[in-house]
Amino acid sequence: MRIAIAGGGPGGLYLSILLKRLDPAHEVVVHERNAPDDTFGFGVVFSDETLAAFEAADPESYAEIAASFVRWSEIDVHYRGEVVTSGGHGFSAMGRKALLGILQRRAAALGVDLRFGSEVSELEGDLVVAADGVNSTLRARYGFEPSLDRRRATYAWFGTDHVFDAFTFIIAETPGGVVQVHAYPYSDVRSTFIVESTGVQLDRAQCEDLFGYRLIENRTRWINFVTVRNPVWRRGNVVLLGDAAHTAHFSIGSGTKLAMEDAISLAWAVREGDLDAYEAERRPIVESTQRAAQGSLEWFEGIGRYVRQEPRQFAFNLLTRSRRITFGELRMRDPEFVEGAPPMFTPLTLRGLELRNRVVVSPMDMYTSVEGTPGDFHLVHLGARAIGGAGLVMTEMICTSAEGRITPGCGGLYRDEHVDAWQRIVDFVHAHSRSAIGAQLGHAGRKGATKLMWEGDNEPLDDGGWPLIAPSPVPWSDAHQTPREMTRADLDDVVGQFVAATERAAACGFDLLEIHMAHGYLLSSFLSPLTNVRDDAYGADRAKFPLEVFSACRAVWPAEKPMSVRISATDWVDGGFDGDDAVAFAHRLRDAGCDIVDVSTGQVSPDQQPAYGRSFQTPYADRIRHEAEIPVIAVGAISSYDDVNTIILAGRADLCALARPHLWDPHWTLHAAADQGVDMEWIPQYRSGAREPQTGKDVRRMPLRRFDTQVPA
Repeated sequence: MRIAIAGGGPGGLYLSILLKRLDPAHEVVVHERNAPDDTFGFGVVFSDETLAAFEAADPESYAEIAASFVRWSEIDVHYRGEVVTSGGHGFSAMGRKALLGILQRRAAALGVDLRFGSEVSELEGDLVVAADGVNSTLRARYGFEPSLDRRRATYAWFGTDHVFDAFTFIIAETPGGVVQVHAYPYSDVRSTFIVESTGVQLDRAQCEDLFGYRLIENRTRWINFVTVRNPVWRRGNVVLLGDAAHTAHFSIGSGTKLAMEDAISLAWAVREGDLDAYEAERRPIVESTQRAAQGSLEWFEGIGRYVRQEPRQFAFNLLTRSRRITFGELRMRDPEFVEGAPPMFTPLTLRGLELRNRVVVSPMDMYTSVEGTPGDFHLVHLGARAIGGAGLVMTEMICTSAEGRITPGCGGLYRDEHVDAWQRIVDFVHAHSRSAIGAQLGHAGRKGATKLMWEGDNEPLDDGGWPLIAPSPVPWSDAHQTPREMTRADLDDVVGQFVAATERAAACGFDLLEIHMAHGYLLSSFLSPLTNVRDDAYGADRAKFPLEVFSACRAVWPAEKPMSVRISATDWVDGGFDGDDAVAFAHRLRDAGCDIVDVSTGQVSPDQQPAYGRSFQTPYADRIRHEAEIPVIAVGAISSYDDVNTIILAGRADLCALARPHLWDPHWTLHAAADQGVDMEWIPQYRSGAREPQTGKDVRRMPLRRFDTQVPA
């Protein structure tokens, strides 16, 4: 094959090496615009997992690379005069210039044609590889259409002759904002020293004064990080590799690492004669890395909201920022760093209600009520999950009127006879568990009159529907009924319905009341500019009516009992309700007497484009908690007790709500306690089952270690 590679960085060079190893007859030419010894930056970092792949791909270059490594296993966080250290991580680093030298020599020895000072705008060959970086010229020439996400924070890449003995984060608070350093050794005489900030840019001398280290420049300038994403990495015989195809923020890993791993995958795809296999293998890995990197870079962009945390919690928050390292992972790597009992089993007090742990059974619509009345199914469903040990069990959305139902099977509190049915469930939970139970009240608005979920999720009823109301006559979709714009009388009626339902919820004995203002239902649709286009006061201030409803309910709900509000913190649509709106609204909810905000996202528009992933909604809860200074419930793709422990200890949320895990296992919390060696009470009727069948070990009486690490109140 005739193979032309644009870009003589580590990715392009490594690919040339692997291709020549596969078949010395391949004609491989590498075009590099710079001279052989030109390089940007100082050191590059590799993980232990990556090194194993390098050793298998080309033992000769691996041996020389490994001989150049500086290795360490600790991370130091310098914060507010303290240094918090976490061990057991495993890093290797070397100078970028040294790495290029090794790869250049190895490529030349194998017969690769290295052409330095060669600026190219197009290439010919059986295979053309664009490995020419973030600002790739070939990428545009061959019709690739990347998305370029230019981030708010800027950074400058320095070196220093101070040799750090750990991956080091240094946090400095300045009048212009927080400035952080990402530093690590890469030789026995130098370290990389990256300075980053969202609010301030400092020159070298100012950085030296602030941090106390002599710094070295190498084409150093303050730049914005750009996240590169491409919908495809191949067009015909042209393939993107490394930064030309994708980037991931330096705080989560090395672009060099990703590029060299790309090279391995692409070389094997060439060997198999299937270029599509390259992207098929690498894209899921890269996108997972990019999701983690996105979480990390956003954490650093918002680092100012965390500087009130005490040093150990701040360090834990920093270490787990990408959601790849967790409480459990740190406990394996460095048991002393997270010693003590799991944070999910610490109590939380909201007004006069004390929850014995931080687990919430999230509201889940069951669509099984008859004319709004819950029955035996709800008793078993909610009762089983209360017996299962969750601190708080939430009902499904209980509708405030027959016209406010989502489906004909939705529960309600709009008739007096509904009170007895819900009270039966509340009484069972109180009599047979230590869980609290909360009622979620809502009105479906324009998303009402739909089929039961298993008959057609969010599909309108074929017959038997009812008229819908909304802030504006904007239907959910072309297939749905156009709602009537609410009049003054409609607004008053809805407030009255919420108040009446609140009074009935109090009569039932519920411990907490939540008002549903999320997911595109009635109150949510007032908040979003996509669905509220009114020209009156309720359009000028989209939060006005939801706050009126909340205040009216708060006035009749018992003062000693807490109230929550569920919101969609983003519509996931450009021009919709977003994170800034959510923080501003949370401020107003707090001032109105809301005790905790249940932070969900989306479901407001069918045009939404969610960024799904592990705990993907938690950053919105985190931001609201710190910026609006109100407790929050995190929800969304939280699936393990490790996730819960991590979120709580890091201070990202006060409670974690889980839905699907509780469908899989009604006793999820009891089993989580047993797995972690926590002594948690089982109800008397089930205690004989609290033994592992094979060992006979009593999981109820395993020793509870003292929890020394601070957990936010």
